[in-house]
Amino acid sequence: MDKLHPAITVTNIKNFIPITLEQETGPYTSWAELFKIHYRAYEVLDHIIPGETAAPATSDKEKSKETPAVSKELWNRLNAIILQWIYGTISIDLLNTIIKPNVAAEAAWTSLSNIFRDNRATRAIYLQNQFSNTKLSSFSNMAAYCKELKILSDKLSNMDTVGF
Repeated sequence: MDKLHPAITVTNIKNFIPITLEQETGPYTSWAELFKIHYRAYEVLDHIIPGETAAPATSDKEKSKETPAVSKELWNRLNAIILQWIYGTISIDLLNTIIKPNVAAEAAWTSLSNIFRDNRATRAIYLQNQFSNTKLSSFSNMAAYCKELKILSDKLSNMDTVGF
């Protein structure tokens, strides 16, 4: 009897990935990092980044102990589970943008990455402009003003923007 794959035991992805990724306000870098940690823990990182494993073997002896390749049936099931994880943690707008019939999880992952990474410079300029033009007079109190600046700062930091 085959050993039960750990990814099959996940019943609610929101317990592990509490972020809903949205195109305009989503913290892509945080979302992606949580997913990579989850993928490593559940031994499916190679489904989104081919050739990656949870812990690469460093010697020939360790390589011989690696887990054998999964069957095509199990691979397809894991692909479907991973797609459920991705689709269950993104907004309806993003879902409608990336969903395609018979797609591999890697393609969905890459599509999301492209959406958030390809326009990084433009988004950074937009967010820096928002940050610079945020005025205290637009808020009911100092706490709300500081909260908004913190949110903008975090968005810029999540984009790996220097200076914030």
